[in-house]
Amino acid sequence: MPDKKTVNKARELKKEGKSPSTQAGEFIREEIDKIRQGEHGARSTEQAIAIGLSEARRAGVDLPAPKKGKYSDEVREKAQHDLKKGRENPDAKPSTTRSKATAKALQKEGKDAVSEASLSKHAKAAAASRTAEERSTSAKKAAETREKNRT
Repeated sequence: MPDKKTVNKARELKKEGKSPSTQAGEFIREEIDKIRQGEHGARSTEQAIAIGLSEARRAGVDLPAPKKGKYSDEVREKAQHDLKKGRENPDAKPSTTRSKATAKALQKEGKDAVSEASLSKHAKAAAASRTAEERSTSAKKAAETREKNRT
C-alpha cells in the first residue's frame, strides 16, 4: 500500500499535466526507499520497478499496460487488471492476508536490487535497448517541454 504522501504527490503531478510515467515515478521512488530502509527486499531492480508500477496503476495513475510482445501475457494481464482496479476504486485497501503474505515473502529478499550500481546498470541496459528513433523522439519531447516551461 503506497503512502498517502506518494499518492498526493502523484495527483499533484497529474494536475500539473505531467505524464503518467512521471506520476508512476513517485511510486517507484517510494518502493526503492522502502527497500533501502529494510522494510522488505526485491530479487532484482526490475521487480522493484514492477512493484512500484503496480502500486501506481492501483492508485489511479493512468499508465497503460505494456504492448503485446514486449513482456509475457501474464505481465500484461496483471498490468491491465491493476489499471482496471485503479480506475474502479483508487482508494481501495488490499486484502490484509494477501498483503502480509507478500510482505513476508519480500522480507526474505535482499537489498542489493536497489543499490546505486544495480540501478545504474539497469538504466544503461534500458537505454541501450531503445532505438535511435525512440531516443530522438524522447529528446525532442524533452526540448519541447523545456520550451513550454521557459515562458
